[in-house]
Amino acid sequence: MRTTRLKHKVSAPGQGELFAVDQIAGIYKANPDKPLTNTALYEIVTSHLGVSTEALNELAPVGESGQKHSLVRRAIRWTQQSLKQMGIIERVNGERGVWRLTEVAKRDLNPAKSGVKVLGFRTDLGLAIWGPSADIFKRLTVPVVLAIQSPPYPLRKERAYGNPNEREIVDFICATLEPVVEALAEEGSLVLNVSQDCFLPGLPARSTYVERLVLEVCDRFGLYLMDRLIWENPSKAPGPVQWASKSRQQLNVWYEPVLWFARNPLKCKSNNNRVLQPHSERHLRLIQNGGEKRHTNYGDGAYRLRPGSFSNETVGSIPKNVITRGHRCAYGTQHRKAAEALGLPTHGAPMPFSIPEFLIQFLTEEGDLVVDAWAGRNMTSLAAELLGRTWMSGELMLQHIRTGAELFRGRPGFWLNPQIAAAFGR
Repeated sequence: MRTTRLKHKVSAPGQGELFAVDQIAGIYKANPDKPLTNTALYEIVTSHLGVSTEALNELAPVGESGQKHSLVRRAIRWTQQSLKQMGIIERVNGERGVWRLTEVAKRDLNPAKSGVKVLGFRTDLGLAIWGPSADIFKRLTVPVVLAIQSPPYPLRKERAYGNPNEREIVDFICATLEPVVEALAEEGSLVLNVSQDCFLPGLPARSTYVERLVLEVCDRFGLYLMDRLIWENPSKAPGPVQWASKSRQQLNVWYEPVLWFARNPLKCKSNNNRVLQPHSERHLRLIQNGGEKRHTNYGDGAYRLRPGSFSNETVGSIPKNVITRGHRCAYGTQHRKAAEALGLPTHGAPMPFSIPEFLIQFLTEEGDLVVDAWAGRNMTSLAAELLGRTWMSGELMLQHIRTGAELFRGRPGFWLNPQIAAAFGR
């Protein structure tokens, strides 16, 4: 996979220190509504970054031609190009040598521009790429055994991490997933965590985008719907506030759908033996007592209970298709503390580690490739890493790449792109 190398620092004789992305970015962020000429930028550099006027103007031969240039000015311009690629600054149209902070950079998050694919961090088992996921996963040659995705929700009010509007959501999700599905193995699965909180504008009536998404994934990609798992979240905030708490026309939402699709249902790698749960105390007592003593029918004979039923000892209980997990978890706390230490925002739609952990165990084997096109905090990748699966993730927002990397420190082969580290101070 091609990665784009960011150049963020160039040394110069007498410069004193190297330029980092955050140093130059800070100058533009200090003047968010004011375009800066390069001349003005050079003056700020000399007055605030400890670079002397002599060092700024000193010329040195560059390249094979030996033509003399200011190495300090070149270092600044290299950094400008890095900031441009990151979507932090842009040229002012019609003006030479005039740059300004982008509208996006005035907010908390910096999305990658179309075509940008930068290796954010890696371990021996996986890669986290900064860029639009529709670009990142093109021409992927390694078979994907599991793709776990939590696409942006089509909320009426956009969140900071970005989301398309309701009318565009189905096509947006499918267009992003297309290269991932193309690489999906015959035994592979696609899992989508979607929202149950979406209502029609001004009405206590639900959007049908989930139903439309199911049909589109099946029709467009030829996948099969295996199940609609329920993620029951006891710590989910009450809502919808307007229709449940104010008008009282709805009930509080307590769950989110988790849609599970397969390339080939008969060859799917799912195996519930990998996710068996401990028997309840009641069930253990039933086994110890020789099973059921009753003989009865339920459902007009569809289900029959005979004496001795449930008397055999088994390794564990088969889980239900309702997964009860709160959104708080130890790794989420670790991520939040790392974000605070870096002075960066945490993710607005957290998924607990235990959700991808369960799905990866259920749907893959050790060594299989797991991908996530909307990585967020990188919980899916972390679960894959700790379970011995290979992984690959894509994330649009640079800040989420940086904070997600902190969850992988200490893992074999960990490497953080030094340019991205420098962009946020460390």
